[in-house]
Amino acid sequence: MKIRNIITLLLVSFYVNSGFADVSQAYNPDLGNGYYQNPVIHADYSDPDVVRVGDDFYMTASSFNCIPGIPILHSKDLVNWDLVNYALKEQIPAGFYDKPQHGKGVWAPCIRYNDGIYYIYWGDPDFGIYMITATDPLGEWSKPHLVKEGKGMIDPTPLWDDDGKAYMAYAWAASRIGINSIIVMNEMTPDGKSLTGNPVMVFDGNEGANHTVEGPKLYKRDSCYYIFAPAGGVENGWQLAMRSKNIYGPYESKVVMEQGSTSINGPHQGAWVDTPFGENWFVHFQDKGAYGRIIHLNPLKWEKGWPVIGIDKNGDGCGEPVSKHKKPVTASKVTNVTPPVSDEFNTKNPGKQWSWHANYQSSFGFPSNMGFMRLYSYRDTITNLWEVPSLFLQKFPAEEFTATTKLRFASKSEGETAGLLVMGWDYAYLALERNGDYFDLVYASCKDAEQKNPEVTERLVKDIKGKYMEGGKFPSLNLDIWLRVKVSKDAVCRYSYSLDGKKYKEIPGEFKARQGKWIGAKLGLFILNPTLRGDNGWLDIDWFRVTE
Repeated sequence: MKIRNIITLLLVSFYVNSGFADVSQAYNPDLGNGYYQNPVIHADYSDPDVVRVGDDFYMTASSFNCIPGIPILHSKDLVNWDLVNYALKEQIPAGFYDKPQHGKGVWAPCIRYNDGIYYIYWGDPDFGIYMITATDPLGEWSKPHLVKEGKGMIDPTPLWDDDGKAYMAYAWAASRIGINSIIVMNEMTPDGKSLTGNPVMVFDGNEGANHTVEGPKLYKRDSCYYIFAPAGGVENGWQLAMRSKNIYGPYESKVVMEQGSTSINGPHQGAWVDTPFGENWFVHFQDKGAYGRIIHLNPLKWEKGWPVIGIDKNGDGCGEPVSKHKKPVTASKVTNVTPPVSDEFNTKNPGKQWSWHANYQSSFGFPSNMGFMRLYSYRDTITNLWEVPSLFLQKFPAEEFTATTKLRFASKSEGETAGLLVMGWDYAYLALERNGDYFDLVYASCKDAEQKNPEVTERLVKDIKGKYMEGGKFPSLNLDIWLRVKVSKDAVCRYSYSLDGKKYKEIPGEFKARQGKWIGAKLGLFILNPTLRGDNGWLDIDWFRVTE
């Protein structure tokens, strides 16, 4: 065995079997010298919100149509984040979300803690405002409760006031109701389960420069009510703050963070959070195209009753984002951790990074305690993969990375296809396709998949010999294969494959990944039986490793 291969095996074994397995090899924001770099999460956790309870920070984010949904991330220092749970196991109404509903579902959830209970509210623009609760964010959350039924309501944010009353601010989606850039305030029952009375408009961005106001977050500080809200759109917008002595307004507004001289476009929509040591911080996203809406952490200072986010270079009260900064003060040393990306599938639970494009069904597949995850063929007539609910995917974890997976394909019918996928509005995959008694290696791509465009397929290698295994009426044709995708800057993807796990051959050409509908590009595995003949085969994922 070559020295290089020995070193690679040793490194993989080290990362898998040591405590460092929870630190991504692709991206780490903790610089190890008391400073961090932005983003603190280079992955698509859109519309983040954060709450602190004691010295624990919990973050959630939009999950749209992906399930499990409403991720729960945990941190001790706002820099090192781990993905610890999901609050939503099934999206309702189930019949609707059993099929992919791209761009629909969970929009901008807000997490709060009140009187011993954790609350998460979100707006589903097609059905209304929902709420779930838990006494432990790492445990089971309640089933969704419909707080207010209706179309177009998004981005709800609650506040329990000092006098025992409760309120909710929220925004509107023009795509559903024809109005946007408006924030309203509604009284809420103290139990948080319903809204009372009529909504009162407290801000209309259509009247001035602050168009596309959305994503409000409601707070109270020193007897003043504050609404933090982004404006100007996700790609080129800015962060507003509004304040009033009366929760119903009128509110005065001020731009408190913008791109300035930095390369961090659209720095907005997030959460103000304080620490046990009196520091103030702002967690927000940056839209980065195919990589999705990645997470940044910026210092926040209060000056003359206004928040100033980032670094205010000219003293006008409006900051710009930092690329590197001193870490928040903590009581003790914090373990370096990042959201999971690699998975050995050595336990009965797959890594928390994986999700489906619709509510999970048993026919999609199962984890096992035998060292692999098994996916079963999705059996239906489809135009392209945009319609498939059983895609097994995770977020892009860094600007540049390499993902390699070892697979065993057991096909039971002609035309069955399985492989490695990069998914978005445009997508591409490298896969095996059953061709009689053999497999063909195929490369397929699709542009503007949402528009029902067909795939363009190229047969790269024909007649790869597999091995038959007896099994019921239809024996399976089996083959082990190693597939790899290398992602470089600007989300340029290059595929390669190996039939022995040692020598990889890169296929010609490249694919530029593109974001999906409100989400970043994803990568993962799939298996299809488009012919509707024979029995469904399966794909065993032995391991999936992400490296630099």
